[in-house]
Amino acid sequence: MDYLLPNITEILILLFIIITFLQSGLDKVFDWKGQIAWLNSHFKETFLGSMVPLLVGVLVVLDLLASVLAGIGIYQLAINNNPMMGLYGSITGAITLLMLLFGQRIAKDYAGAFTIVGYFIVVIFGVWLLSNH
Repeated sequence: MDYLLPNITEILILLFIIITFLQSGLDKVFDWKGQIAWLNSHFKETFLGSMVPLLVGVLVVLDLLASVLAGIGIYQLAINNNPMMGLYGSITGAITLLMLLFGQRIAKDYAGAFTIVGYFIVVIFGVWLLSNH
């Protein structure tokens, strides 16, 4: 735990990633039908409409993967000052957010797309910090 305070900014960002993506992934898992129904209507006028269940499945995997990698990353940063798993978790989170942003833009939900930007700024700052560690 000698590296906890020197890495506190990175650790707090990784906690943000865990909270954000774990909740998102679990929400999709436990309310699969509701998520699919809402997203089917959201994307019905787009070329993504027929792929909603597949795309939600991909998002679930990426959400949960980002969370797990961020959790391992916190442990590795705190114990041995190793940023790699945290970096991988941040990159996975950034890719997930870019996918969500793409979907919102395709659906012409510009307000929804805008809300993703705030999350992306925090996550990409984590990528930057951890890649320059």
